[in-house]
Amino acid sequence: MDLGFLGVGNMGQPMAGKLIDGGHRLTVLDLNEAAMQPLLDRQAARGTSPKDLADRHEIVFISLPTLNAFRAVVFGENGLLQGKRMKILVNTCTVGVKFLKEIETAMAANGVAIVDSPISGGPSGARAGTLSVMVSGEPAIVETVRPLLSLWGPTLTIAGDKPGAAQVLKLTNNILCAVALAATSEAFVMGAKGGLNPEVMLAAINAGTGNNTATQTMFPRAVLNREFNYGAAMHILMKDIDLAIEQGEELGVPMWVCQATRLMFKHAIFADSANADLTNIVRYVEREAGFEMPKTR
Repeated sequence: MDLGFLGVGNMGQPMAGKLIDGGHRLTVLDLNEAAMQPLLDRQAARGTSPKDLADRHEIVFISLPTLNAFRAVVFGENGLLQGKRMKILVNTCTVGVKFLKEIETAMAANGVAIVDSPISGGPSGARAGTLSVMVSGEPAIVETVRPLLSLWGPTLTIAGDKPGAAQVLKLTNNILCAVALAATSEAFVMGAKGGLNPEVMLAAINAGTGNNTATQTMFPRAVLNREFNYGAAMHILMKDIDLAIEQGEELGVPMWVCQATRLMFKHAIFADSANADLTNIVRYVEREAGFEMPKTR
C-alpha cells in the first residue's frame, strides 16, 4: 500500500521502518531532516507538508510528541485538514479522550475516519517489533488497517469501537508505568544505600512479586549502566501522567498515588530536566538521599 507517515522520531522512525519491512511504500515527513534520512535511504518519499501527505495518500499515520504539534499539523497552514485524498488517519499518539474527540470531529467533517492506535513498549520495542498496540474505532475501518498495525508487534488489543477507548487504555498503561518507575527508583536507592548490590536486587525482584516494567526493562537497559538513555524524554511521560490524572478526576476516581508520582516528576521538570531521559528520575532520588548507586553494567 501507499502510506503517509507524519512524525518519524524515536518512535515513528522504527514504526515507519516496520511498514517498509512489510512491503509498503511510504511518504514521510518530519521537521528533523536527520530523522527522515534512514527512511529516505530505504526509498521512502519525502513529503513537503501535512497537506501533501493527505493529498497523496488515503491512509496517513501520525506520531508526534506533543498535543501542540499534533494540533498544528491538523489545523495549521497546509495542514492535514486541507488534503483531498486522505480517508483514514491512524493516530499513534497519547493525546487523551478530549483532544481525540476534537480531532475526530474535525476529521469527520472532511469525510476522514480516525483509527486510534496508541502503542506501548518504548523505542526499543518499536525497533524490535514487539510493541503492544491498542486500537479503537469503527470496526470495518479498524479491519482495513489491522494488517499494518500488526507489523509493529504481536499484541493488538481492540479497546472498543469508539476512538477514545484506546486512549483510556493507553493512559491506564502509562500511569502504571510512571508509578512503577517512581517507586522502583526510590526502592533501589533505598536498597543500595542499605548495602545491597543492585544486580542482586534486580534478580530477586524480577523473580518475585515486585517486578514491573522499570525492573524488567528500564533499569537493566538504562540505569544500572548509568547511561540513562532509555529513549523517551521526561516531558513526554509528564504529558501522559497529566492526561491520566485528568481522565481519572473527570470520572470521579481518586488518584492519590498517581498525584504523588506527578509531583515527583514535576520537581524534576522544574529542575530543567524536561528534555532529559525519563530514567533520570533516579538521579533526583539519589540527590535527595545523598547517595549514588554504583554502576554495575
